Amino acid sequence: MRERKPSLHQSIEDSCQPCPLPDLAGGRYGLYLVSSPILPQPPQYTLDFSKQLKKADDSMRRRNYDFAVDLYRSLLDINPDLGEARAGLRVAVQKRAERKKRGLFSKAGGAIPLGRAMAMAKVHKFDAAAKALEDYLAGNPLDEEANLMLGGVLESAGHNKSAFAVLAFLAEIAPNNVAGLKQAGFLAQRVGEPLKAIEYFEAALKADPRDQESIKARKNLAAEAALAQTDLDKVEHSRNALKNKDDTRRLEQRQRRHRTPEELKEEVERLEGTLAEAPSDPELILQIGGLYKQLRDWPAALEFHQRALEYRRDDFDLASEVADLEARTIKKDIAKAGKSGDEAKADRLEKKLAAFEVSDFKRRVERRPGDMNLRLGFGKRLMRSGELDLALAEFQKALGDSRLGAEALFFMARCFHEKGVLDLARKEYGRALEGCPGVDDRAKEILYNLGLISEAEGDPSGARSAFIRIYEVDISYRDVAGKMEQL
Repeated sequence: MRERKPSLHQSIEDSCQPCPLPDLAGGRYGLYLVSSPILPQPPQYTLDFSKQLKKADDSMRRRNYDFAVDLYRSLLDINPDLGEARAGLRVAVQKRAERKKRGLFSKAGGAIPLGRAMAMAKVHKFDAAAKALEDYLAGNPLDEEANLMLGGVLESAGHNKSAFAVLAFLAEIAPNNVAGLKQAGFLAQRVGEPLKAIEYFEAALKADPRDQESIKARKNLAAEAALAQTDLDKVEHSRNALKNKDDTRRLEQRQRRHRTPEELKEEVERLEGTLAEAPSDPELILQIGGLYKQLRDWPAALEFHQRALEYRRDDFDLASEVADLEARTIKKDIAKAGKSGDEAKADRLEKKLAAFEVSDFKRRVERRPGDMNLRLGFGKRLMRSGELDLALAEFQKALGDSRLGAEALFFMARCFHEKGVLDLARKEYGRALEGCPGVDDRAKEILYNLGLISEAEGDPSGARSAFIRIYEVDISYRDVAGKMEQL
């Protein structure tokens, strides 16, 4: 006999919608993922769902999968970031499909919710996209790309626990899906599971040993957790591998997110002593360089990274890190010159920095011509150096990656604006504004520039229309208050 569905709260006022991050697209469904380390935090709930979760779990044990699915989804309607419910739902729909002896996929019946999910994701309505994807996955629980897209839109909405639950499930059903394993690794790190994150990155490397993103993430996690000296594949608890209290203290210092400068210097001194015995160990050299980065000693960090690059000349990521450190070093010199009042020297260094960054990013793009992120970065540096036509060419290429479309449009508009081609600038600013979820910082900048264009064209009504949208949300933005008084 089918159990009666319990009454639950059907709505909770959400007075603060998380600001979604830019989508990342790819795959046959145009997947929406993020890799940025900083995400909006999900809304905080104080309701206790333990009884409802237990009831759903009990229904799973009794194989009443329909009821379990309904209950898990009701819980997720109230709190979309309830990771336990999201994980339970994945198993429930899979078990229900197996019991009903459906084929692995029934794509024809899911075309409508899938199309709705893609449409919602494109306009940054990530919660709506997640619900539509759950409708689709109810009949196609093992669809890898749909699960990957669900994890991505949940992450974009700030529901990291739910996103992690989905990607952990994907890792189980698709152990060779590199994109899913990597994203599971990033999310595991974000929700405070660094060892689990390492496992996912190692699984990704097992599927694709040459994946540079996984190599870099795995290396960074190992260094941050100070587990480079241990066998991470075998040691379940790092403290079991320690030999004495001094080792324990050092490991605790390394594992802390923030260490004092004194602790960092102490660690540098210890590792440099070790380096004297093994001067050709690039991993050890990089560890020391990383500590100098935390100390914000850019020249020292640059020196050690350059030394490591001598042993790894074909390492693209390391070469890029060396270039980034060189740029930081120049910026430090610029700040020092400005503080001392030597404006001439500061100007020379500014020109040196611009030329260096253009040259560096040209090298990166030549190494990886298909990386649109690099092309976007190259375009920005060309624009700063005044090479507007060359910059436009790079931004136009970056438009081919839907993850970067809004950003590329904005900088194309900036180039047209600086060239004085105001009709094209207005057009591209308008297209870029469509991709903004609200009047955020980027939207304010676009609206301000649209106002300037209207002013230049002698259109006070158009200028006021743009400035007033900023004025109503941020009266202190630049000189918008003064412009409103003038208009």
